[in-house]
Amino acid sequence: MGDVLGGIHATWEFESDSVLVRFERGIRAPKLFQALGERRVPHAALSSVTLSPGKRGTVVLHAVPRPGADPLMEAAAGQLRGSSDPYRLVLPAERETLAEYYADELRAALADGAGARERLEPAERFLVEPPERPRTFKAFDGKAVFDGEQVSFRWSWTGASSAKWKAGDQSFAVRDLHGVEWRSPEVFDGYLRLLLRDGQGAELARAPQPAQADHDPAAVVFGLGYGPVHESLPFAAAVLHAVRGAGAASGPPRIPVHAAAASRSDPADVAERIRHLGELHQAGLVTDDEFSAKKAELLAEL
Repeated sequence: MGDVLGGIHATWEFESDSVLVRFERGIRAPKLFQALGERRVPHAALSSVTLSPGKRGTVVLHAVPRPGADPLMEAAAGQLRGSSDPYRLVLPAERETLAEYYADELRAALADGAGARERLEPAERFLVEPPERPRTFKAFDGKAVFDGEQVSFRWSWTGASSAKWKAGDQSFAVRDLHGVEWRSPEVFDGYLRLLLRDGQGAELARAPQPAQADHDPAAVVFGLGYGPVHESLPFAAAVLHAVRGAGAASGPPRIPVHAAAASRSDPADVAERIRHLGELHQAGLVTDDEFSAKKAELLAEL
């Protein structure tokens, strides 16, 4: 093929073994599209192609991904709105005939490919590359950072629960995870939770991960504009891709360490955190022993 089909907020270039999707970066484009920029989807990552009427005089060309082929869609777990689905190309209704032509061409390519039968089954590995990394975003109760090898959560003194604050900032090696759970920030209780392998962490090893994300040191919660889809979902997809890639060679699990131990902190930031610690102590939210231990930990960051 090798032709280009331009739609609303995206352009698809049909190649011999894949579809190259270039997303529009304009102000009216969905923010997730702007964040993704460009993606190459191999034919092996697709299960079927559909063309259906859209809203307000449009048609929708939908390349349906195979389960397990794309870390972004696996992390989304069916929670994306149709307007933010990167596998849907919306076109004006007057281009329906052209869209049907390309749909037929893509169906033929899928049917003739060497892996046609395999496309009917879930993919055994990810076939679409994850969003670029490293990634970072601000959640309601902290900042999440992924550098390709570990995920770190640094708690916000104003948003984090006392349970997370007492647990301290967290850092989890990819090899210590077996998955991620992303709940869209477009619902009331959205969050990103890291799913730990058995035996991870001195505190977490004694009990299952808390059901409530705001009490789980391996999770950050969304809300009030924090952790939007275009930031938190690509982050989750990048982590999930790394976790799957490291699964077979993970070896003995390692205990997560506090992120503060990885590098020295800004003295002004430490002073502010100690000040907030004192306020919590005066309010009776932490004990004398907890206050002394945490203060010593903060001072050790300098």
